[in-house]
Amino acid sequence: MKVAVVGTGYVGLVTGTCFAEVGITVTCVDIDEKKITNLRNGILPIYEPGLEEMVTRNVKAERLHFSTNLSEAIKDCDVAFIAVGTPPGEDGSADLKYVLAVARGIGENMNSYGVVVTKSTVPVGTAAKVRAEIEQALSKRGETIDFDVASNPEFLKEGAAIDDFLKPDRIVVGISSERAEEVMSRLYKPFLLNGHPIIFMDIPSAEMTKYAANSMLATKISFMNDIANLCEIMGADVNMVRRGIGSDARIGTKFIYPGIGYGGSCFPKDVKALIKTAQENGYQMQVLQAVEGVNEAQKEVLFNKVRKHFGNDLKGKKFAIWGLSFKPKTDDMREAPSLVIIEKLLAEGATVSAYDPVAVKEAKHTLGDTITYAKDQFEALVDADALLVVTEWPEFRSPSFEVVGRLLKQKVIFDGRNIYDPAEMKEAGFAYHCIGIRTAHKEPVS
Repeated sequence: MKVAVVGTGYVGLVTGTCFAEVGITVTCVDIDEKKITNLRNGILPIYEPGLEEMVTRNVKAERLHFSTNLSEAIKDCDVAFIAVGTPPGEDGSADLKYVLAVARGIGENMNSYGVVVTKSTVPVGTAAKVRAEIEQALSKRGETIDFDVASNPEFLKEGAAIDDFLKPDRIVVGISSERAEEVMSRLYKPFLLNGHPIIFMDIPSAEMTKYAANSMLATKISFMNDIANLCEIMGADVNMVRRGIGSDARIGTKFIYPGIGYGGSCFPKDVKALIKTAQENGYQMQVLQAVEGVNEAQKEVLFNKVRKHFGNDLKGKKFAIWGLSFKPKTDDMREAPSLVIIEKLLAEGATVSAYDPVAVKEAKHTLGDTITYAKDQFEALVDADALLVVTEWPEFRSPSFEVVGRLLKQKVIFDGRNIYDPAEMKEAGFAYHCIGIRTAHKEPVS
Protein backbone atom coordinates (compact mmCIF):
# COMPACT_ATOMS: atom_id res chain seq x y z
CA MET A 1 0.00 0.00 0.00
CA LYS A 2 1.00 3.59 -0.57
CA VAL A 3 0.18 6.00 2.24
CA ALA A 4 0.53 9.76 2.50
CA VAL A 5 0.47 11.61 5.82
CA VAL A 6 0.00 15.36 5.53
CA GLY A 7 1.41 17.17 8.55
CA THR A 8 4.62 16.23 10.39
CA GLY A 9 3.69 17.36 13.86
CA TYR A 10 3.31 14.98 16.77
CA VAL A 11 0.42 12.92 15.37
CA GLY A 12 1.52 12.91 11.74
CA LEU A 13 5.13 11.97 12.41
CA VAL A 14 4.26 9.16 14.82
CA THR A 15 1.55 7.86 12.48
CA GLY A 16 3.73 7.85 9.38
CA THR A 17 6.72 6.33 11.13
CA CYS A 18 4.74 3.53 12.76
CA PHE A 19 3.07 2.56 9.47
CA ALA A 20 6.51 2.45 7.87
CA GLU A 21 7.72 0.28 10.76
CA VAL A 22 5.30 -2.49 9.72
CA GLY A 23 6.43 -2.39 6.08
CA ILE A 24 4.10 0.15 4.47
CA THR A 25 5.51 2.77 2.10
CA VAL A 26 4.80 6.19 3.60
CA THR A 27 5.41 9.77 2.50
CA CYS A 28 5.06 12.44 5.16
CA VAL A 29 4.28 15.85 3.68
CA ASP A 30 4.69 19.30 5.14
CA ILE A 31 4.85 22.83 3.71
CA ASP A 32 7.71 23.72 6.07
CA GLU A 33 10.82 23.13 3.96
CA LYS A 34 13.20 23.48 6.91
CA LYS A 35 11.30 20.88 8.90
CA ILE A 36 11.35 18.44 5.95
CA THR A 37 15.09 19.00 5.43
CA ASN A 38 15.72 18.37 9.11
CA LEU A 39 13.62 15.20 9.07
CA ARG A 40 15.55 13.88 6.10
CA ASN A 41 18.70 14.44 8.17
CA GLY A 42 17.27 12.73 11.23
CA ILE A 43 16.48 15.94 13.16
CA LEU A 44 13.01 15.69 14.71
CA PRO A 45 10.75 18.64 15.62
CA ILE A 46 9.47 16.87 18.76
CA TYR A 47 10.81 14.70 21.55
CA GLU A 48 9.24 11.26 21.89
CA PRO A 49 11.10 8.27 23.34
CA GLY A 50 12.24 5.86 20.61
CA LEU A 51 10.92 7.92 17.70
CA GLU A 52 14.23 9.28 16.42
CA GLU A 53 15.71 5.80 16.09
CA MET A 54 12.59 4.51 14.35
CA VAL A 55 12.58 7.40 11.86
CA THR A 56 16.24 6.85 11.04
CA ARG A 57 15.72 3.12 10.58
CA ASN A 58 12.77 3.45 8.21
CA VAL A 59 14.28 6.27 6.16
CA LYS A 60 17.35 4.07 5.65
CA ALA A 61 15.10 1.18 4.60
CA GLU A 62 13.40 3.53 2.10
CA ARG A 63 9.97 2.89 3.57
CA LEU A 64 9.64 6.38 5.07
CA HIS A 65 9.97 9.50 2.94
CA PHE A 66 9.62 13.23 3.65
CA SER A 67 8.46 15.75 1.07
CA THR A 68 7.00 19.20 0.50
CA ASN A 69 5.37 17.97 -2.72
CA LEU A 70 1.73 17.09 -1.97
CA SER A 71 1.01 16.35 -5.63
CA GLU A 72 3.63 13.63 -5.82
CA ALA A 73 2.65 12.11 -2.48
CA ILE A 74 -1.06 11.93 -3.36
CA LYS A 75 -0.56 10.41 -6.81
CA ASP A 76 -1.75 6.76 -6.84
CA CYS A 77 -2.15 6.94 -3.06
CA ASP A 78 -4.33 4.31 -1.31
CA VAL A 79 -4.82 6.26 1.91
CA ALA A 80 -4.14 9.93 2.65
CA PHE A 81 -4.14 11.02 6.28
CA ILE A 82 -4.83 14.62 7.24
CA ALA A 83 -2.80 15.21 10.40
CA VAL A 84 -2.42 18.97 10.60
CA GLY A 85 -3.13 21.16 13.60
CA THR A 86 -6.59 22.23 14.75
CA PRO A 87 -5.69 25.06 17.14
CA PRO A 88 -8.41 26.48 19.36
CA GLY A 89 -9.92 29.77 18.32
CA GLU A 90 -10.58 32.57 20.80
CA ASP A 91 -14.03 31.10 21.46
CA GLY A 92 -12.64 27.60 22.10
CA SER A 93 -13.79 26.10 18.79
CA ALA A 94 -11.39 24.03 16.70
CA ASP A 95 -9.92 25.95 13.77
CA LEU A 96 -10.32 23.79 10.67
CA LYS A 97 -8.61 26.04 8.13
CA TYR A 98 -5.51 23.81 7.87
CA VAL A 99 -7.57 20.62 7.62
CA LEU A 100 -9.75 22.05 4.85
CA ALA A 101 -6.73 23.49 3.01
CA VAL A 102 -5.21 20.00 2.89
CA ALA A 103 -8.52 18.54 1.69
CA ARG A 104 -8.57 21.11 -1.09
CA GLY A 105 -4.98 20.20 -2.04
CA ILE A 106 -5.88 16.51 -2.15
CA GLY A 107 -8.81 17.25 -4.46
CA GLU A 108 -6.53 19.26 -6.72
CA ASN A 109 -4.01 16.45 -7.05
CA MET A 110 -5.61 13.02 -6.63
CA ASN A 111 -5.67 10.84 -9.73
CA SER A 112 -7.26 7.58 -8.54
CA TYR A 113 -9.53 6.16 -5.86
CA GLY A 114 -8.30 6.58 -2.32
CA VAL A 115 -9.53 6.98 1.22
CA VAL A 116 -8.98 10.43 2.75
CA VAL A 117 -8.73 10.07 6.52
CA THR A 118 -9.00 12.77 9.16
CA LYS A 119 -6.41 11.89 11.82
CA SER A 120 -6.46 15.35 13.35
CA THR A 121 -8.86 15.83 16.26
CA VAL A 122 -11.86 17.45 14.61
CA PRO A 123 -15.45 18.27 15.61
CA VAL A 124 -18.40 16.19 14.51
CA GLY A 125 -19.30 17.13 10.94
CA THR A 126 -15.74 17.78 9.76
CA ALA A 127 -15.64 14.77 7.42
CA ALA A 128 -18.59 16.20 5.50
CA LYS A 129 -16.69 19.49 5.10
CA VAL A 130 -13.60 17.62 3.94
CA ARG A 131 -15.67 15.75 1.36
CA ALA A 132 -17.20 19.01 0.11
CA GLU A 133 -13.75 20.62 -0.32
CA ILE A 134 -12.45 17.65 -2.30
CA GLU A 135 -15.54 17.49 -4.50
CA GLN A 136 -15.32 21.21 -5.22
CA ALA A 137 -11.65 20.93 -6.17
CA LEU A 138 -12.39 17.96 -8.46
CA SER A 139 -15.26 19.86 -10.06
CA LYS A 140 -12.97 22.78 -10.86
CA ARG A 141 -10.64 20.33 -12.58
CA GLY A 142 -13.54 18.82 -14.49
CA GLU A 143 -12.67 15.41 -13.01
CA THR A 144 -14.88 12.67 -11.63
CA ILE A 145 -12.77 10.50 -9.33
CA ASP A 146 -14.31 8.21 -6.75
CA PHE A 147 -13.04 8.58 -3.19
CA ASP A 148 -14.09 7.97 0.40
CA VAL A 149 -13.65 10.02 3.52
CA ALA A 150 -13.03 8.32 6.86
CA SER A 151 -12.37 9.35 10.45
CA ASN A 152 -9.58 7.62 12.37
CA PRO A 153 -8.95 9.48 15.64
CA GLU A 154 -5.65 8.98 17.42
CA PHE A 155 -5.33 7.92 21.06
CA LEU A 156 -1.63 8.55 21.60
CA LYS A 157 -0.17 9.41 25.00
CA GLU A 158 2.84 11.68 24.76
CA GLY A 159 5.80 9.79 26.14
CA ALA A 160 4.31 6.41 25.13
CA ALA A 161 3.10 7.15 21.60
CA ILE A 162 4.99 4.39 19.79
CA ASP A 163 3.63 1.63 22.03
CA ASP A 164 0.17 3.19 21.82
CA PHE A 165 0.27 3.06 18.03
CA LEU A 166 1.89 -0.35 17.60
CA LYS A 167 -0.04 -1.99 20.46
CA PRO A 168 -3.32 -0.07 20.55
CA ASP A 169 -6.12 -0.61 23.06
CA ARG A 170 -8.46 -0.15 20.13
CA ILE A 171 -8.49 1.30 16.62
CA VAL A 172 -11.54 3.43 15.92
CA VAL A 173 -12.50 4.04 12.28
CA GLY A 174 -15.52 5.91 11.02
CA ILE A 175 -16.52 4.92 7.48
CA SER A 176 -19.45 5.34 5.11
CA SER A 177 -18.82 2.55 2.58
CA GLU A 178 -17.79 -1.10 2.44
CA ARG A 179 -14.95 -0.18 0.10
CA ALA A 180 -13.47 2.21 2.65
CA GLU A 181 -13.83 -0.43 5.36
CA GLU A 182 -11.94 -2.95 3.22
CA VAL A 183 -9.09 -0.50 2.56
CA MET A 184 -8.78 0.50 6.24
CA SER A 185 -8.93 -3.15 7.33
CA ARG A 186 -6.05 -3.95 4.98
CA LEU A 187 -4.06 -0.96 6.22
CA TYR A 188 -4.42 -1.94 9.87
CA LYS A 189 -4.07 -5.70 9.40
CA PRO A 190 -0.45 -5.74 10.76
CA PHE A 191 -1.73 -4.23 14.02
CA LEU A 192 -4.56 -6.73 14.40
CA LEU A 193 -2.41 -9.87 14.37
CA ASN A 194 -1.96 -9.68 18.14
CA GLY A 195 -5.65 -9.31 18.81
CA HIS A 196 -5.91 -5.53 19.02
CA PRO A 197 -9.51 -4.64 18.12
CA ILE A 198 -10.61 -2.41 15.27
CA ILE A 199 -14.01 -0.82 15.78
CA PHE A 200 -15.84 0.37 12.69
CA MET A 201 -18.65 2.87 13.14
CA ASP A 202 -20.33 5.77 11.39
CA ILE A 203 -18.18 8.85 10.88
CA PRO A 204 -19.93 11.25 13.31
CA SER A 205 -19.61 8.66 16.09
CA ALA A 206 -15.89 8.25 15.40
CA GLU A 207 -15.38 12.01 15.47
CA MET A 208 -17.25 12.23 18.79
CA THR A 209 -15.36 9.29 20.32
CA LYS A 210 -12.07 11.17 20.40
CA TYR A 211 -13.54 14.18 22.20
CA ALA A 212 -15.54 11.99 24.57
CA ALA A 213 -12.47 9.93 25.51
CA ASN A 214 -10.25 12.92 26.29
CA SER A 215 -13.05 14.72 28.10
CA MET A 216 -13.71 11.68 30.30
CA LEU A 217 -10.04 11.47 31.27
CA ALA A 218 -9.93 15.21 31.97
CA THR A 219 -13.04 14.77 34.13
CA LYS A 220 -11.36 12.06 36.22
CA ILE A 221 -8.36 14.32 36.79
CA SER A 222 -10.40 17.36 37.82
CA PHE A 223 -12.68 15.27 40.02
CA MET A 224 -9.70 13.84 41.90
CA ASN A 225 -8.16 17.28 42.31
CA ASP A 226 -11.43 18.57 43.72
CA ILE A 227 -11.51 15.64 46.17
CA ALA A 228 -7.86 16.31 47.07
CA ASN A 229 -8.58 19.91 47.95
CA LEU A 230 -11.45 18.86 50.21
CA CYS A 231 -9.32 16.12 51.80
CA GLU A 232 -6.75 18.71 52.76
CA ILE A 233 -9.39 20.88 54.41
CA MET A 234 -10.99 17.97 56.26
CA GLY A 235 -7.78 16.25 57.35
CA ALA A 236 -8.18 13.19 55.13
CA ASP A 237 -5.31 11.70 53.11
CA VAL A 238 -6.11 11.77 49.39
CA ASN A 239 -3.60 9.00 48.70
CA MET A 240 -5.58 6.67 50.96
CA VAL A 241 -8.82 7.81 49.35
CA ARG A 242 -7.36 7.19 45.90
CA ARG A 243 -6.37 3.64 46.86
CA GLY A 244 -9.78 3.06 48.37
CA ILE A 245 -11.76 4.11 45.32
CA GLY A 246 -9.26 2.84 42.76
CA SER A 247 -9.72 -0.72 43.95
CA ASP A 248 -13.29 -0.54 42.64
CA ALA A 249 -13.10 -2.04 39.13
CA ARG A 250 -15.80 0.36 37.97
CA ILE A 251 -13.51 3.30 38.77
CA GLY A 252 -10.00 1.89 38.30
CA THR A 253 -6.62 3.35 39.20
CA LYS A 254 -5.81 5.38 36.10
CA PHE A 255 -6.11 9.17 35.98
CA ILE A 256 -7.07 9.50 39.66
CA TYR A 257 -3.74 10.86 40.89
CA PRO A 258 -4.10 14.34 42.41
CA GLY A 259 -1.80 17.08 41.19
CA ILE A 260 -1.66 20.59 39.84
CA GLY A 261 -3.89 20.25 36.80
CA TYR A 262 -3.70 18.81 33.32
CA GLY A 263 -2.04 20.50 30.36
CA GLY A 264 -0.65 19.52 26.97
CA SER A 265 -1.96 19.72 23.44
CA CYS A 266 -5.08 17.57 23.83
CA PHE A 267 -7.11 17.76 27.03
CA PRO A 268 -7.43 21.57 27.33
CA LYS A 269 -8.12 22.03 23.62
CA ASP A 270 -10.54 19.13 23.30
CA VAL A 271 -12.56 20.01 26.40
CA LYS A 272 -12.95 23.57 25.13
CA ALA A 273 -13.90 22.36 21.65
CA LEU A 274 -16.56 19.97 22.94
CA ILE A 275 -18.05 22.67 25.17
CA LYS A 276 -18.15 24.99 22.14
CA THR A 277 -19.68 22.34 19.88
CA ALA A 278 -22.46 21.80 22.39
CA GLN A 279 -23.12 25.54 22.68
CA GLU A 280 -23.36 25.85 18.91
CA ASN A 281 -26.03 23.16 18.99
CA GLY A 282 -28.04 24.65 21.83
CA TYR A 283 -26.73 22.43 24.63
CA GLN A 284 -24.65 23.17 27.74
CA MET A 285 -21.94 20.69 28.82
CA GLN A 286 -22.29 21.51 32.50
CA VAL A 287 -19.92 18.81 33.75
CA LEU A 288 -17.17 19.78 31.33
CA GLN A 289 -17.53 23.47 32.15
CA ALA A 290 -16.88 22.54 35.78
CA VAL A 291 -13.97 20.29 34.76
CA GLU A 292 -12.34 23.20 32.95
CA GLY A 293 -12.91 25.58 35.86
CA VAL A 294 -11.45 23.16 38.41
CA ASN A 295 -8.40 22.59 36.23
CA GLU A 296 -7.63 26.28 35.80
CA ALA A 297 -7.91 26.83 39.54
CA GLN A 298 -5.78 23.77 40.30
CA LYS A 299 -2.83 25.23 38.40
CA GLU A 300 -2.65 27.93 41.08
CA VAL A 301 -2.82 25.62 44.10
CA LEU A 302 0.94 25.12 44.48
CA PHE A 303 1.60 28.85 44.11
CA ASN A 304 -1.00 29.61 46.77
CA LYS A 305 0.75 27.21 49.14
CA VAL A 306 4.06 28.97 48.48
CA ARG A 307 2.54 32.37 49.11
CA LYS A 308 0.89 31.27 52.35
CA HIS A 309 4.05 29.62 53.67
CA PHE A 310 6.10 32.75 53.14
CA GLY A 311 3.55 35.10 54.67
CA ASN A 312 2.31 36.52 51.35
CA ASP A 313 5.70 38.12 50.71
CA LEU A 314 7.73 36.56 47.91
CA LYS A 315 9.70 39.63 46.86
CA GLY A 316 13.39 38.84 46.58
CA LYS A 317 12.83 35.11 47.17
CA LYS A 318 14.36 32.53 44.84
CA PHE A 319 12.55 29.33 43.92
CA ALA A 320 13.87 26.17 42.32
CA ILE A 321 11.51 24.37 39.97
CA TRP A 322 11.94 20.75 38.97
CA GLY A 323 10.05 20.01 35.76
CA LEU A 324 8.68 22.33 33.10
CA SER A 325 6.87 20.09 30.61
CA PHE A 326 3.21 19.34 31.28
CA LYS A 327 4.07 15.67 31.95
CA PRO A 328 7.17 13.43 31.94
CA LYS A 329 8.74 11.95 28.79
CA THR A 330 7.81 14.90 26.58
CA ASP A 331 9.09 18.39 25.86
CA ASP A 332 5.55 19.70 25.35
CA MET A 333 5.00 23.00 27.18
CA ARG A 334 1.51 23.71 25.89
CA GLU A 335 -0.85 24.62 28.75
CA ALA A 336 1.77 23.39 31.23
CA PRO A 337 1.02 24.18 34.90
CA SER A 338 4.63 25.33 35.25
CA LEU A 339 3.86 28.36 33.10
CA VAL A 340 1.10 29.52 35.44
CA ILE A 341 3.23 28.96 38.54
CA ILE A 342 6.26 30.76 37.11
CA GLU A 343 4.18 33.69 35.89
CA LYS A 344 2.71 34.17 39.36
CA LEU A 345 6.05 33.84 41.14
CA LEU A 346 7.64 36.43 38.88
CA ALA A 347 4.68 38.79 39.32
CA GLU A 348 5.28 38.66 43.10
CA GLY A 349 8.90 39.75 42.67
CA ALA A 350 10.49 36.32 43.03
CA THR A 351 13.16 34.76 40.82
CA VAL A 352 13.13 31.23 39.41
CA SER A 353 15.80 28.69 38.58
CA ALA A 354 14.37 25.73 36.69
CA TYR A 355 15.51 22.34 35.44
CA ASP A 356 13.83 19.91 33.05
CA PRO A 357 15.52 16.93 31.36
CA VAL A 358 14.20 17.71 27.85
CA ALA A 359 11.87 20.74 27.83
CA VAL A 360 14.29 23.62 28.35
CA LYS A 361 14.51 24.44 24.64
CA GLU A 362 10.72 24.62 24.37
CA ALA A 363 10.45 26.55 27.61
CA LYS A 364 12.80 29.22 26.30
CA HIS A 365 10.42 29.88 23.40
CA THR A 366 7.75 30.90 25.91
CA LEU A 367 9.67 32.16 28.95
CA GLY A 368 12.80 33.52 27.29
CA ASP A 369 15.27 34.87 29.81
CA THR A 370 12.69 35.70 32.49
CA ILE A 371 14.04 32.73 34.48
CA THR A 372 17.38 30.94 34.69
CA TYR A 373 17.84 27.40 33.41
CA ALA A 374 19.97 25.01 35.43
CA LYS A 375 22.14 22.34 33.82
CA ASP A 376 20.94 19.75 36.34
CA GLN A 377 18.39 19.41 39.12
CA PHE A 378 20.83 20.23 41.92
CA GLU A 379 22.22 23.38 40.32
CA ALA A 380 18.66 24.73 40.35
CA LEU A 381 18.59 24.42 44.17
CA VAL A 382 21.60 26.59 44.96
CA ASP A 383 20.55 29.40 47.35
CA ALA A 384 16.86 28.83 46.62
CA ASP A 385 14.35 29.47 49.39
CA ALA A 386 12.29 26.44 48.42
CA LEU A 387 11.93 23.64 45.86
CA LEU A 388 8.77 23.22 43.77
CA VAL A 389 8.30 19.80 42.15
CA VAL A 390 6.11 20.49 39.12
CA THR A 391 6.65 17.55 36.73
CA GLU A 392 7.16 14.00 38.02
CA TRP A 393 10.20 13.01 35.96
CA PRO A 394 11.62 9.67 37.24
CA GLU A 395 14.95 11.25 38.20
CA PHE A 396 13.19 13.47 40.73
CA ARG A 397 11.67 10.58 42.68
CA SER A 398 14.63 9.58 44.86
CA PRO A 399 17.10 12.45 45.11
CA SER A 400 19.64 12.76 47.91
CA PHE A 401 17.64 14.80 50.38
CA GLU A 402 20.82 15.46 52.31
CA VAL A 403 22.15 17.29 49.25
CA VAL A 404 18.79 18.98 48.64
CA GLY A 405 18.70 20.30 52.19
CA ARG A 406 22.29 21.49 52.04
CA LEU A 407 21.82 23.44 48.79
CA LEU A 408 18.53 25.14 49.72
CA LYS A 409 18.54 28.22 51.91
CA GLN A 410 15.55 26.78 53.74
CA LYS A 411 14.48 23.15 53.87
CA VAL A 412 11.12 23.67 52.19
CA ILE A 413 9.57 21.50 49.46
CA PHE A 414 6.29 22.06 47.62
CA ASP A 415 5.42 18.79 45.92
CA GLY A 416 2.84 19.29 43.18
CA ARG A 417 2.84 15.60 42.22
CA ASN A 418 2.86 13.85 45.63
CA ILE A 419 5.97 11.83 44.80
CA TYR A 420 7.50 12.03 48.30
CA ASP A 421 6.35 10.56 51.60
CA PRO A 422 5.24 13.23 54.11
CA ALA A 423 6.51 11.22 57.11
CA GLU A 424 9.95 10.80 55.54
CA MET A 425 10.09 14.49 54.68
CA LYS A 426 9.21 15.43 58.26
CA GLU A 427 11.85 13.07 59.62
CA ALA A 428 14.43 14.64 57.28
CA GLY A 429 13.56 18.08 58.69
CA PHE A 430 11.75 19.52 55.68
CA ALA A 431 8.69 21.71 55.71
CA TYR A 432 6.74 19.67 53.18
CA HIS A 433 3.61 20.72 51.31
CA CYS A 434 1.80 18.44 48.86
CA ILE A 435 -1.64 18.01 47.33
CA GLY A 436 -4.61 16.65 49.27
CA ILE A 437 -2.83 15.98 52.57
CA ARG A 438 -2.90 18.30 55.55
CA THR A 439 0.81 18.31 56.38
CA ALA A 440 1.46 18.39 60.10
CA HIS A 441 4.86 20.05 59.69
CA LYS A 442 4.22 23.52 58.32
CA GLU A 443 7.12 25.69 59.45
CA PRO A 444 10.57 25.67 57.87
CA VAL A 445 13.37 24.06 59.84
CA SER A 446 16.70 25.86 59.91
